[in-house]
Amino acid sequence: MSLNSFNSRSTLKVGKKEYEIYRLDAFDKQGISTRHLPYSLRILLENLLRTEDGRNVTKEDVRALAAWGTKPTNGKSPADKEIAFTPSRVLLQDFTGVPCVVDLAAMRDAMKQLGGDPGLINPLQPVELVIDHSVQVDEFGTTNAFDVNALLEFQRNKERYSFLRWGQTGFRNLAIVPPDTGIVHQVNLEYLARVVFVHEASGKRVAYPDTLVGTDSHTTMINGLGVLGWGVGGIEAEAAMLGQPVSMLIPLVVGVKLTGRLQEGATATDLVLTVTEMLRKHGVVGKFVEYFGPGLRDLPLADRATIANMSPEYGATCGIFPVDKESLKYLRLTGRSEEQIALVEAYSREQGLFHDDKTPEATYSELLTLDLATVEPSLAGPKRPQDRVILSQVGESFNKALPTLLKPKSATTAAPTANAKNSARWEQEGGSPTAIGVEDPNVHEHVPMNVKNALKHGSVVIAAITSCTNTSNPSVLIGAGLLAKKAVEKGLSVPAWVKTSLAPGSKVVTDYLEKAGLTLYLEKLKFHLVGYGCTTCIGNSGPLPAEVSQAIDEKELVVASVLSGNRNFEGRINSEVRANYLMSPPLVVAFALAGRIDTDLRKDPLGKGKDGQPVYLADIWPTRREVEETMAQSISSDMFVKSYGHVFEGDERWRGLCSQGADLRLGKRFHLHPARSVF
Repeated sequence: MSLNSFNSRSTLKVGKKEYEIYRLDAFDKQGISTRHLPYSLRILLENLLRTEDGRNVTKEDVRALAAWGTKPTNGKSPADKEIAFTPSRVLLQDFTGVPCVVDLAAMRDAMKQLGGDPGLINPLQPVELVIDHSVQVDEFGTTNAFDVNALLEFQRNKERYSFLRWGQTGFRNLAIVPPDTGIVHQVNLEYLARVVFVHEASGKRVAYPDTLVGTDSHTTMINGLGVLGWGVGGIEAEAAMLGQPVSMLIPLVVGVKLTGRLQEGATATDLVLTVTEMLRKHGVVGKFVEYFGPGLRDLPLADRATIANMSPEYGATCGIFPVDKESLKYLRLTGRSEEQIALVEAYSREQGLFHDDKTPEATYSELLTLDLATVEPSLAGPKRPQDRVILSQVGESFNKALPTLLKPKSATTAAPTANAKNSARWEQEGGSPTAIGVEDPNVHEHVPMNVKNALKHGSVVIAAITSCTNTSNPSVLIGAGLLAKKAVEKGLSVPAWVKTSLAPGSKVVTDYLEKAGLTLYLEKLKFHLVGYGCTTCIGNSGPLPAEVSQAIDEKELVVASVLSGNRNFEGRINSEVRANYLMSPPLVVAFALAGRIDTDLRKDPLGKGKDGQPVYLADIWPTRREVEETMAQSISSDMFVKSYGHVFEGDERWRGLCSQGADLRLGKRFHLHPARSVF
């Protein structure tokens, strides 16, 4: 029970229901103005008001945050004050989440040994775990790529998945989204996030902002929906899971005022690469970043999520947008109930958390401005996400970086190819893919032997539509599909040496691409569905075809990957690929067609069409109107309702996992070895 020192406890009626809330305007009655506080700090202030207990959160803590931005007293600024933040929930992914569940199970085991009831050991805060980091692109460019990769994923991770399957039913307050469903951050955005959380106990409903911490750095993607959250380490996540607050200093807040609107040809990816470069130069490490201004009026929520997602790349703790009409529109599109949407609007307006044209500008520690009209088509690479390069200068940039990317002579002889490493891994894991009814995914008959002659420095060998950053954004995915359609109609094709893949963040993506009639064209360019998960963005690109791998090794080539991801550090995407470029999904398709990174797509052709004439990027680039019309015709709320209607059930492989007989003691039942099974 909160101490309620500021008399902030009140009642909010929405429809036929009443909710207890902790009013932020309670300070006004005591002569303390909080209207200058940024949106993110208002959320933190409500958190302290509601959790004030005299121990973890004191009256002085609350007063210090309310006084944020004022002049220092006694030589100390409010920003020097440490506070205790209690998130509403915890978000996990399978790599970093498994240890948390293992520790819960170990606690149950200890409780049993002490003679207590092991069933009492459960998370105290709601915990949601999405299995998305384990699928790898072994098979690609074929209609059965998804099934092959899913089968291999289950074979490799059977122990871990059996354990998580048990945890799904063994613990209260723990929800697990099974494999091959979607990427954690997109599932969070499209389904899990509440925006306003409701806790019911003893016949009373308490409403408060949805906040979270997650064991993945890109947890910040949910900031695009106005939900405050960021990535933390495993120990912090476990503590939060068990009801302990997260200790933090009152943050500095950098305001980014957005004006104007994106011009024709510019995408959300171009915008986030521009923002990343700008904020890296400014310096926002350890700070909150908050976006506001008239530019929000024409910025879709999916674009906001793209910007918020890359907060780790520009160094901020979070990159948050306020709740506004666009937020409500997105909640309705994604199938949230009208009751929840009404609560979000009513609560946000009541607490001064709703942004519109009349919202006064907050006080910020530092203030930056970005005119969206200045954003132009860009890439980032070859090594860092903040190294933005405009489209026309990519070839020049690669050639300039080439000397630094060449492999040292002394390192060229002993390293086995990725294909050889993969074969060794199959032996170590006790078999081959043929043991589960699929052919060796390393053998691709559609990759001819003569690729060795075609491959040179700058050849694109991986082209991946991947990552939480962009696969939640319909405009760039529809754009990629429309570009593929025009390319196929012109007679273009992707060179044989390019490993292509399409890994959406949720099943809704494949639904709307199919309804738009674009799946066919993506597949004609070998962008077949390979899985629902992070895949190439986190290094699960899988091995290159043997012929490509051999050519790279024998000719000591610096080849490139192009991906719609968020990180491109050397060695992250694939050990044989030393140049990696981040870009929008339409540009991924374009560079796959070109087959080279050292080219200027503004003036160089992508290839020759069926009439023998050169085809340029401008010939096939979809207009904004085409993208918007296709989106309007192909995306609907019922897709989200259908996709998430049974989200926790999983497919037959998941439901068929044996999880019984493992209530407590895990060692003999699951044989969990952290060095092998967990990570």
